[in-house]
Amino acid sequence: MQSSRPTSQSSGHRSGQPSAHPPGQPSERPSGSDVLIIGGGIVGLVTAWRAAQRGLRTAVADPLPGGGAAQVAAGMLAAVTELHYGEQTLLGLNLASVQRYPDFVTELEEASGRGTGYRACGTLAVALDADDRAQLRELHVLQQGSGLTSDWLTGRECRRLEPMLAPGVRGGLRVEGDHQIDPRRLSAALLTACERAGVVFHRAWADRLSVVRGRAAGAVLAGGRQVHADQVVLAGGSRSGGLAGVPAEVLPPVRPVKGQILRLTMPPGRPPFLSRTVRAVVRGSQIYLVPRENGELVVGATTEELGWDTTVTAGGVYGLLRDAHELVPGITELPLTETRAGLRPGSPDNAPLLGPTALPGLHLATGHHRNGVLLAPVTGEVMATVLTTGELPEVARSFTPLRFPTATGHLPTGPATAGPAASVRQEQPV
Repeated sequence: MQSSRPTSQSSGHRSGQPSAHPPGQPSERPSGSDVLIIGGGIVGLVTAWRAAQRGLRTAVADPLPGGGAAQVAAGMLAAVTELHYGEQTLLGLNLASVQRYPDFVTELEEASGRGTGYRACGTLAVALDADDRAQLRELHVLQQGSGLTSDWLTGRECRRLEPMLAPGVRGGLRVEGDHQIDPRRLSAALLTACERAGVVFHRAWADRLSVVRGRAAGAVLAGGRQVHADQVVLAGGSRSGGLAGVPAEVLPPVRPVKGQILRLTMPPGRPPFLSRTVRAVVRGSQIYLVPRENGELVVGATTEELGWDTTVTAGGVYGLLRDAHELVPGITELPLTETRAGLRPGSPDNAPLLGPTALPGLHLATGHHRNGVLLAPVTGEVMATVLTTGELPEVARSFTPLRFPTATGHLPTGPATAGPAASVRQEQPV
């Protein structure tokens, strides 16, 4: 891969190098910065925090920073149980991020003064019938062939770990290295850490990328305000593929993938139903239950190719509750406290796009699909390196945006309406 070292046309230092301006202090250029990040979800915030730590004057454009898919995601850090055939390259990036998570959480919680709900509780993946058991066995073989650690358990051993599981559980996999975090608390901690590091927030969406003399130079915000920057990172999640002003050959091939998710709550004084994340294959569909320390139980999630539709549907809720009830029969006693739908940023190969594009000064941090929370630590590290050196680190070189030669003509351009033929498939987390 060819990498380009960005140079600044408007400042006294090279754009790819840390600014001499002290981090955490207001920029001398009120409307300008070294880096403008378009999108304030978890990926945008972690990029902004790491960039500011490197001494770059950093700004984020987002009408509601800390919102987006983080408000819907379950927060499973499941590099092992998320493994799918054909995704061994992505597995390497996922594992690299999981290994960084403990130190990342410690640093972030100290920097923000906020907890993140990180739990090293492990994951149990189970099957309820012979066919699903065979499918789980295949996953176990794939995991072993990929050098991963998971333990096969009998149904009785699964129920010994989690007594509330249905008697019909036929077997399962215990994965001690797959953990969880609360994405809402993670997002809030990143927002506070960014503010303390001096990141400037423009609470508006970017309507158009500014390109000056063949180089990304900032953005025009909603309302017409121009924000200048030496480098721009497009981290807009599912909206990344529709930003005006981005040349067609550089526009990221990112599409919205809908996911519905539920939250239930344990009544006060009641012991939790589960002690760890439980995933299952039910009639060929996958479901997960993620217990929080505060008594919340997250159940998800559907995967629906419906464009920009974010409607919570009766069918989606019913399917999730039906399969969750087969897995943990007592779940129907719990209050249903929230139903939400969000949009994952899907890419053609289900892997993120990280690093420089063919347009000088424009970088991508998008397309994370079901792994945005999982990949937060490594994404922040990779993007900070790109912004300060112009080089894409080895761990991320398979995920360069340049692996897609063009990205035109395949994205929905407006809200989609769910029709009777729309399919709802319970599979991956939001």
